[in-house]
Amino acid sequence: MGNRFQVKDRFADGAQYIDGRLRPGTSGRSHTVVDPATGQEVLTYELAGTADVDEAVAAAKRAFPAWSAATPGERSDALHRLAGVLAEQAEDFAYAESLQCGKPVKLSTEFDVPGTIDNTAFFAGAARHLQGQAAGEYSGDHTSYVRREAIGVVGSIAPWNYPLQMAAWKILPAIAAGNTIVLKPAELTPLTSLMFAQAAKEAGIPDGVVNIVTGAGRDAGEHLVGHPDVVMTSFTGSTAVGKRVAEIATATVKRLHLELGGKAPFLVFDDADLEAAAHGAVAASLINTGQDCTAATRAYVQRPLHDAFVARVAELMETVRLGDPFAPTTDLGPLVSHAQRDRVAAFVERARAYATVVTGGEAPGGELAEGAYYRPTLISGAAQDSEVVQSEIFGPVLVVLPFDTDDEGLALANDTPYGLAASAWSRDLYRANRATRELKAGCVWVNDHIPIISEMPHGGYKASGFGKDMSTYSFEEYTQVKHVMYDNTAVAAKDWHRTIFGDR
Repeated sequence: MGNRFQVKDRFADGAQYIDGRLRPGTSGRSHTVVDPATGQEVLTYELAGTADVDEAVAAAKRAFPAWSAATPGERSDALHRLAGVLAEQAEDFAYAESLQCGKPVKLSTEFDVPGTIDNTAFFAGAARHLQGQAAGEYSGDHTSYVRREAIGVVGSIAPWNYPLQMAAWKILPAIAAGNTIVLKPAELTPLTSLMFAQAAKEAGIPDGVVNIVTGAGRDAGEHLVGHPDVVMTSFTGSTAVGKRVAEIATATVKRLHLELGGKAPFLVFDDADLEAAAHGAVAASLINTGQDCTAATRAYVQRPLHDAFVARVAELMETVRLGDPFAPTTDLGPLVSHAQRDRVAAFVERARAYATVVTGGEAPGGELAEGAYYRPTLISGAAQDSEVVQSEIFGPVLVVLPFDTDDEGLALANDTPYGLAASAWSRDLYRANRATRELKAGCVWVNDHIPIISEMPHGGYKASGFGKDMSTYSFEEYTQVKHVMYDNTAVAAKDWHRTIFGDR
């Protein structure tokens, strides 16, 4: 893939996008985006401060009346044009996403970018289907109907693991429903969020509808969440930070949408196709170098298959090719930063005291030594209450544990604070259906793990948060439901008035 644009030239005017133009931040502090594959500088920019957040919110507030008054068809047309602009610039988006995140180019070109284009096309259609309950005479004397209205300025915070897709998941349902938005991407990975906002302008979406502030969470992020003119916050990130976001948002009675951490179980029953389960476990645990809230992290394998599963997964992991993210043969890129690599490595090193590292468990040397790489890692023999089973590692690490009965397997799978995603592997329809009923997760796959589609919702149970991204269910987060009731009698003195004055 060729670099069709120079990042420093593209963002020479700054890494804040407010009211339709790029500009520098005003915090007085800078941040450097680093290529995690090489450790080299990609872009140094000035971070947003509270004044930048105020200006972005003000721009979104000014844009809201006209954008919310646009017809669903007009918003739909704009989003269709945006999908077209994204498709035209797909190579640039894939390049920037791989550069800032270290994603293998085959992941950014086959998953991140086309998924974002599809999301955009989906919400272009969904914008015309903001439906309420049918009108009817529910009291006998009145006609009732439901209006679904935009709520105002949304302040959202997106994570660094899927910067482009998470920006789209925040922006698209919000603006399709008629809201305006200020998005704060992670400081590590702002490039594609900024490019998405620029593409929106090219598509004819008015200035101020989409704004990007790239700043630190402790000032720009917290100020955005607590801003009095922001009526809703949508946050994707860790459960620990989500709790802080909730604390700030509830102080101003904001609507709140949280998509938080995960520790997805991968439940393999003894009648499962072993080869399918092993391939699925490797792919689902290593996607995006394991930096995925829905990634398979805990494989529970019924005892008759356990040893063979461990052996086969280890064998397959050892075939995974680490390398330059821009090489088409690379399967696994670096983690997003050296700090994240070191965090993952520390989990594995501590686990050596109580479990077995079957394969991996180290950073590669040689030509990859300068990058934030870590080998695919398989751990067995850990206890259910151990750190690697209960905590979100967010790296290319899979832990395998045995179970005996179906009841035990399901209980172990549910035994963490998280509930974002899970999968069940079985050739028995009744067994699989039981698992889909009893696994406490927002998404449950059967004989697969990871695929998502624009038409279906994404969100969690328990400490994985609440609310939905994607699908028309996301409009529940971004719209206000209003009940309108008309009197049909034209009678001045209603029968119910006697409860206040007079007799029947």
